[in-house]
Amino acid sequence: MSVILSAGRTCSSKASVGRLNILIRKRNTSHRTVSSTARARSTDSKKSDRAVPNPIPACFLRGGTSKGIFIHRKYLPSDRKDWDSIFLGIMGSPDPEHGRQLNGMGGGVSSLSKICVLGEPSDLQKAAGIDVEYTFAQVPIRDTTVDYSGNCGNLSSMIGVCAVDFGICEPKLKPGDETCGTVRSFNTNTQKVVDTAFPVSREAHNLLPILDLPQAAVAGVPGKSSRIDLEFVSPGGSRTGKLLPTGKSVNVLRSNLSPRLPTDSGAFRASLVDATNPSVFVLTEEIGRALGVDDVDFTHPAVETIMEDLRQLGAKAMGLDINAKAQPKICAIGPPKPDSNVPADLVAHAYSMGVLHKAIPMTLGLCLGVAAQIKGTIAWDIISQRNGGPPRKSSDKATTKIQHPSGVVELGAAFSKEGEVESAMVVRTGRRLMEGAVWW
Repeated sequence: MSVILSAGRTCSSKASVGRLNILIRKRNTSHRTVSSTARARSTDSKKSDRAVPNPIPACFLRGGTSKGIFIHRKYLPSDRKDWDSIFLGIMGSPDPEHGRQLNGMGGGVSSLSKICVLGEPSDLQKAAGIDVEYTFAQVPIRDTTVDYSGNCGNLSSMIGVCAVDFGICEPKLKPGDETCGTVRSFNTNTQKVVDTAFPVSREAHNLLPILDLPQAAVAGVPGKSSRIDLEFVSPGGSRTGKLLPTGKSVNVLRSNLSPRLPTDSGAFRASLVDATNPSVFVLTEEIGRALGVDDVDFTHPAVETIMEDLRQLGAKAMGLDINAKAQPKICAIGPPKPDSNVPADLVAHAYSMGVLHKAIPMTLGLCLGVAAQIKGTIAWDIISQRNGGPPRKSSDKATTKIQHPSGVVELGAAFSKEGEVESAMVVRTGRRLMEGAVWW
């Protein structure tokens, strides 16, 4: 796989998109007599109704602690079933032996093996204020099962910026603020609305996203960049239709590994919550007790095995496919250590695609921020016991600080008077890394 030009852009425009298209046409023409892989082709003539260019126009972006390929839907087959072979080729999957994806754009970990497809919203969506529609794909590393079951919170933070760069929409200025633009997107995976707000500047008649202002830092990412406010609107029931899919704030999951564990250690308390994405939350203390250790090594194979077993049990309890590796995700949580100087309410160790995440998957983090404000969940209980009372709230909004392996993230959640979750919020940053074309 290869990518054509150009790296490190800090701003884009419709003019640059036009230059990009010219560049791609020239590049395709120059390779037409040399390489058969550079010709436009169909993934399957029986299934696809359009030729797919190879290389395909795309850009490579960082959003939060993830990186991914962003593609305009117009370059892909209309039938999503025909996307998989393209996405696998782009990322260099499958790589069952080495797991490094050296033949593609992937980086050998789930947070670097992602693709977002953006397109024009329908007329009905436009009437509802939607500016862009997008679909997220989690591309596997070692096998061929592309997962569309959930959304990516980190990459969602760059959907608005990318939609403007692609010429799909223009940002709307916030009332009284000529420097901040907003884009409302619709995620097809979860059928939910996601808003982003970011700095803009006016060039000629265009409002362009500005990403290189030293405004905000994200744990796990060096330096500061422009602040991107990410908000998931009415995030409850993204897959199951319910904020608490089982109707309970705490469930008991009995691990299939219990015969090999100490007596009674096969029963684990878990909160199963569906906000932004369905998630399984278990107690770090109970994982340690099951293995007979005080300090849990979350990279140990025995811990990974138990966590995956609990994730599948949680998926079954929520009525989800236990074989879908991307959703639900699972996270072990506990209180900060008594001698910790880190300003956090919870300590979290999350898994993505069976591997300990180096930070925290943002949809899972947002879900944990919501769960911490739901009375009776294990997150609520941890914070209540530590603070000597319910988790703090400011009117109808609440914040939760979560410590993860790379630092601390502050998450917001807003609730109606009736207790329904209205939104989940977090601050992210992003960067344009490359625009051009990618081979598949």
